Amino acid sequence: MNPNLKIIGIAVVVFSLLLLLTLSFVKTKLDAQAVLVCEAYHAEYKARGEECPGHSGDTSWLLTTAFGFSFLLLGTGLYLIFLSKASGIVKKEFKEINLEKLNAEEKSIYEKIKAKGGSMYQSDLIKETGLTKVKITRILDKMEMDGILERKRRGMTNIIVLQ
Repeated sequence: MNPNLKIIGIAVVVFSLLLLLTLSFVKTKLDAQAVLVCEAYHAEYKARGEECPGHSGDTSWLLTTAFGFSFLLLGTGLYLIFLSKASGIVKKEFKEINLEKLNAEEKSIYEKIKAKGGSMYQSDLIKETGLTKVKITRILDKMEMDGILERKRRGMTNIIVLQ
């Protein structure tokens, strides 16, 4: 995972937690003020039947939206910290080999498999190199004995994995 994304994720989480804390204090203060307004209003104007000003206004919707935004930020930050590891591009390290010991065909096969992230189906390798099945099999046998790669059976074909 990109370390910068993790740092950004931590910053977003900290910011969202501070925002949630601030919104909680604002909500508590507004609720206390609404109770005072309601008590004063009902004590004086209860007989008229007018709507209490403590229960009218856009404050509840604004706070709900702000809390929603804060939780969205929190989720985004947590995603950046923990869950984006699976989606990152992972550069796999392969066993270091001496390419000078390989012939041209072996080098070509090694480079093709390495370019595909270190694994490739044998049937795809045959298509990409243009070599026959028998020739590919012999080359892969030699490379497997040298510890360069490993073949694993997958259904009717093999997958070639670099060591």
